[in-house]
Amino acid sequence: MPSSVFMEEIDAFTYREAIAAGAPIVIPVGSIEQHGPHLPLNTDVVLSRAMSERLAEAVGGLVAAPIVYGYKSQQRSGGGNHLGGTTSLDATTLISIARTLTLEFARHGARRLVFLNGHFENYQFLYEGVEQATSELALRGQDVSALLLSYWDFVDEGTIEEIYRGAFPGWDVEHGGVLETSLMLHLHPEGVQLERVMDLPAAQLPKYDVLPVRAELTPASGCLSSGAAASREAGALLLERTSAALAAEVDAELRSTAPLAVI
Repeated sequence: MPSSVFMEEIDAFTYREAIAAGAPIVIPVGSIEQHGPHLPLNTDVVLSRAMSERLAEAVGGLVAAPIVYGYKSQQRSGGGNHLGGTTSLDATTLISIARTLTLEFARHGARRLVFLNGHFENYQFLYEGVEQATSELALRGQDVSALLLSYWDFVDEGTIEEIYRGAFPGWDVEHGGVLETSLMLHLHPEGVQLERVMDLPAAQLPKYDVLPVRAELTPASGCLSSGAAASREAGALLLERTSAALAAEVDAELRSTAPLAVI
């Protein structure tokens, strides 16, 4: 068994042995994006990597070095790409990265990959890159397939009610809010400045995008809902239940379909 689930922390020989034994590769995908005055810019990277670690432990996999930068923050899901600190990739670049990494891990001999998304805007571009790569691999006679997921889709309704107590603002404005703040308080409390939370009402945004962006539509905090009700206890609960649900479904898929690439 490797001494660590993190690919960059083990030697190449151990890595190759794990791949030869059929270990799936979990690739965390995040972003460098503002999350208000109370959370670090790498919040999406930290959370996707933490979820990836627990998934890899559950399914006997390895966690690749994360894709740190993500697609452009959008005003209705991340505050907007106009905000300082947010540093983004364009669609073509992210598609190319997803495609290239899929081909690279396939070249190593991996037949089951995991790209675990932690930044809402990444999803369709990851899908496109991996679809291109798996189609190319199929033409070469290499049997690699794909499953695409974002970790928040595994937060169940009971957990939402227990944490938000009827005040869940909806995933469309849960940016820099209770979920991310609570998870960070549990995982990396030293990186959270809870006293700096701007306790503002959830953003009221139109049901359409405006371009060029009208900066005044984004709350002054850069967050789309308040993280004031966050707690370490809520973060522990979210991490435990979400990672367990994620691992259960992915493990079942891995057992029923071989090979599998999880994105």
